[in-house]
This record gives sequence, C-alpha cells and structure tokens, in this order.
Amino acid sequence: MEALTALSAPDQSSRSSQSQLRQVETSFSDMLTAMIGHTNALQQAADQAVEQVHAGDEKNLHAAMIAMEKADISLRYMVQVRNKAIDAYQEIMRMQV
Repeated sequence: MEALTALSAPDQSSRSSQSQLRQVETSFSDMLTAMIGHTNALQQAADQAVEQVHAGDEKNLHAAMIAMEKADISLRYMVQVRNKAIDAYQEIMRMQV
C-alpha cells in the first residue's frame, strides 16, 4: 500500500508544479503588460508636459524635466528587461538536449 502512495505522490507534485508554472507565466506576462502600460503612460505625460512648456501654458520647467526623466528611466529599464529576456532565450537555445 505504501508503494502505491509513493507512486501517486510524484504525479500530484508534477501537477502542482505545472499549475505553479502556469501562475508564474501568467504573472510574468501580466507584469510585462503592466510595465509596458506604465512606460507608455509616463511617455505620454512627458510629451504633454513638454507641449505645455512650449505653448507657454506651463511655467514649471522643472516638472516637465522630471516627467521626461521618469519616462527616460522607465524606458531604459524596460529595454534592459528585454535584453535580459533575449539573453536568457539565447542561452536556452544554446543548450544541448
């Protein structure tokens, strides 16, 4: 009876690991989607701040510069995440099976 229980345990753990893998995949995808949306929002806010400064509506140049720097840092961060993901993919593709 113990042998049967031991045989069924790995099956349950593999199912559990598969469901955890799906959760990780979903959360990673959600994280990337949220990151892209946040970066886009920062870019749009920076563009709007620059347009307001050019039009003379906004007198606060510092706020426009801060918005531009936030957008720049967010974009740089996103590019680095993309580079790391591509490096990881290339490393996996170089593995011998």
